Amino acid sequence: MNADTLGTLAAASAAAFALAWLSAVAGFGGGVLLLPVFTALFGLRMAVPMLTLTQLSSNGARVWFNRRDLNWPLVGWFTLGAAPCAVVGGLLLAHAPLEPLKRILGVFLIAVVLWRRLNPYPRRPADRTFAAVGAASGLGSALLGSVGPLTAPFFLAYGLTRAAYIGTEAASALIMHTSKIAAYGAGSLLTRTVLLYGVALTPATLLGAWAGKKVVGRVTDRVFVILVEIGLVAAGVLFLLGF
Repeated sequence: MNADTLGTLAAASAAAFALAWLSAVAGFGGGVLLLPVFTALFGLRMAVPMLTLTQLSSNGARVWFNRRDLNWPLVGWFTLGAAPCAVVGGLLLAHAPLEPLKRILGVFLIAVVLWRRLNPYPRRPADRTFAAVGAASGLGSALLGSVGPLTAPFFLAYGLTRAAYIGTEAASALIMHTSKIAAYGAGSLLTRTVLLYGVALTPATLLGAWAGKKVVGRVTDRVFVILVEIGLVAAGVLFLLGF
């Protein structure tokens, strides 16, 4: 392994640790913010499947750390929509126009925060609503690498916070990412380089998830929701800027 490769791996590992920590604290955000880093280092077509491999370990760790608080019925409804749409999106990745979709998602995320500020007590969504949430998330995630912020408003409106929110969202995402990996493999996007980096970045991702779990238990529900909303706005701005 040459010096350039080691430098790239070190930079990617540092970013993976920091953003796995962020995901463990806020429940999402790591994937959205990590995608621009991976794109700069590896290019978009390689960055998306590589990011998915990294998220497998990150989400798996968050499921384990919050396993006692998972809402399994919601995970089931989410998976019903997410799994098939993630496969479709994964197969479309090689040819889909990504820029317009990013900007639409950016507007949606910022609008959601404004809506929550104007309507602080939204009606609780029904369990079956999460099948549609999962479908949109599965398709968008397969094309863009991560759309975790898309699901946040719905889990929050359902009443999940802290460990219940983080664990349930992570379990839903874990199943979705597994479906994406299968589609990327069928589309010949899981190259040897992608697989090697995915494995190499796993330790940093797991360490970041563990460190974040130590923090989240000390955060109040009110502060937690504010952190999530800040993350939504940041993700929306990044998408609007084309990252």
